[in-house]
Amino acid sequence: MNLLTTLAGSMMEGFLPRGWDLAKIDQLADLPPEQVSRREPWWHPQFEPVACASYEDFDTYMGHEIAREILLARQASRPLILILPVGPMGMYRWTVFFLKEWGVPCDHVHGFNMDEWSDAQGKTLPPDNPGAFQYAMEHALYGPLGSLTVPPKQRHFALPSELPTYAAQIADLRKQGGKLVTVFGIGRVCHIAFWEPHFAAEFASEAEWRAQTHRLGARLHPLTIEQNALTSFRSRTTLVPAFANTIGPALFLAADRIIGGADGMFNRGMQWQGLSLRMTLHHEPTTWIPSSFMPTLPGRLFYLSDLAGPLLAECH
Repeated sequence: MNLLTTLAGSMMEGFLPRGWDLAKIDQLADLPPEQVSRREPWWHPQFEPVACASYEDFDTYMGHEIAREILLARQASRPLILILPVGPMGMYRWTVFFLKEWGVPCDHVHGFNMDEWSDAQGKTLPPDNPGAFQYAMEHALYGPLGSLTVPPKQRHFALPSELPTYAAQIADLRKQGGKLVTVFGIGRVCHIAFWEPHFAAEFASEAEWRAQTHRLGARLHPLTIEQNALTSFRSRTTLVPAFANTIGPALFLAADRIIGGADGMFNRGMQWQGLSLRMTLHHEPTTWIPSSFMPTLPGRLFYLSDLAGPLLAECH
């Protein structure tokens, strides 16, 4: 007895994204831990999953990866375009540490936050609200960098007045030789940024889906809201907005390189991200699972080793 055998007539019927093959997803959940990093034919030759034994390793490795991209771009005298998430966040402390240790100024860096909470019209939280992604970035990365920091005019946030200009700004920077790096986490429903799986139903083809640069007031999946209630709002679901502004696949899949992170563990062995990690790595790319496209790009996906499972029942 499981969800597949009891779905009919339940409140879960019609709740999960329509394009999900639950039987296939359940097969992916059965992969033994040692096969989570097994290569698939559609992976980019330079894509690499990296297992991390602890949160400390995860934060350090991922922070170093971001700092290294900033250093390499500096050495090459080229602009660096960073698409940045709020979640995961622990790596930014180490990005700051390495850049300060190396004495690397960031005036060649252009940061584009990938999303922000909003209402249905795209109006965002004020930047001094502790739940706002702009607030989080200023306190985790831009502020702590001190005199080495990214100039304020080169910090971009997914506000209704600015998000629609991202594509043109990034295109101009790439014409100047800029390198585009997408830094990302993976959502419970396998979104990248807040580009949700149910958006797939709106497009006639993958090409049309891929052409989308952004969305204001994106309608979020309930699992996305509840994921964030648990991870960012101390379980207080009532604080989580039901909409968000977000970049689309035309931007996050245009990256020259990606730096991903999956750290979705709680304590006592509880977790929320093991299935999402498997779907990202081992489900063929499909618009119904946005994160499934990320392994088709060069780069690294860091993940906590415990997320590899096994994904079996364990009562707490």
